[in-house]
Amino acid sequence: MDHLRETPSQTVGPFFAYSLTAEQYGYAYNSLVNHALVGEQTPTAYADTERILIKGRIFDGHGVVVPDAVIELWQADPLGLYRTIPIDTQNTETGFTGFGRLGTGTAPENRYSFVTLKPGSRSPHEAPCINVMLFMRGSLRGLYTRLYFSDETEANTHDTLLSSVDADRRHTLIAQRREQAGQVIYDFDVYMQGEQETVFFAV
Repeated sequence: MDHLRETPSQTVGPFFAYSLTAEQYGYAYNSLVNHALVGEQTPTAYADTERILIKGRIFDGHGVVVPDAVIELWQADPLGLYRTIPIDTQNTETGFTGFGRLGTGTAPENRYSFVTLKPGSRSPHEAPCINVMLFMRGSLRGLYTRLYFSDETEANTHDTLLSSVDADRRHTLIAQRREQAGQVIYDFDVYMQGEQETVFFAV
């Protein structure tokens, strides 16, 4: 007896903006999260921690900027602690959420920009890092990668996951630090395919 073949998977995008990043696209709904992983002022509990911007663009295999991707960041706080479920009381009181989401469709040149605090290390075997999740048309599932910091050279050499990546591709996971008008910025472009393809992880 003949059997029907399995239905092909659908891609995870494009997305209805109002369901994920509503306020960004001008819809009259509150977004659960946005570009800010921390409030307008650095919490006093983290007074000595750098307030930073994470900026970049997402490129497809032809080097064209993706205009309708959704990018999410998830990170530890400056003490190396992740926000947990139920909500971690300490993080709630300090105004640090550790999670942000942004679409690439409304900013000039389809750039993304997050404001956050630089994370701390969770252990001697993990450098300060930010977990990055991507969703876009043409992809059959969410994609996962990590962002490390160019000014954490020593810590990066001891990071177990980063060390498992081929040496000639580790640079695709390193955000480059610069300063502009007194603001610390880390540039992190993501390449889906091609010579500069970013390393992605199976999660």
